Amino acid sequence: MKDLMHRQQMIRSRRETPVDAPERRRLPQLLRRAWFNLNQAFRRRSLTAGITPDQFTVLRTLREQRRRGLSQRELAQKMTSDPNTIASLLRRMERSGLVARRPDPADRRAYRVVLTGLGRTRFARVRPLAAHLQSQVLAALTEERRERFLEDLERVAAACQQATRDGP
Repeated sequence: MKDLMHRQQMIRSRRETPVDAPERRRLPQLLRRAWFNLNQAFRRRSLTAGITPDQFTVLRTLREQRRRGLSQRELAQKMTSDPNTIASLLRRMERSGLVARRPDPADRRAYRVVLTGLGRTRFARVRPLAAHLQSQVLAALTEERRERFLEDLERVAAACQQATRDGP
């Protein structure tokens, strides 16, 4: 009974406390902290392979496309990244031999970004590090909560994306 009363009081308290009050958890801060620390942990692990977290994300995204590749715009959309950032990243990766631009058979004016042999090799080398890090981080949750957490995070990401489309 006491536990139930405590929970009800907490629910009332949350309803009465503004979402931006200092004593409340803030979504942007939590997401940024999680992303920053995960990014730094991966950066330290992938340093020996000579690729950055963003480069790994490009390699993984292209790998998922098989040999078809992606346009630069499609890649930016799939990575939820700024097209200018992707353009700069791809130039560096192309100079390093990780990706190549091939003419798009459907549109002679366009190019598709594809993995090179070196890009596939680097991806294969770093993928186990990324998988291990994800397992290590998600081990903070029970197995049943992991799946729910990822589903909820997917919904939050979709809501954030929708908020970018909505007006003020």
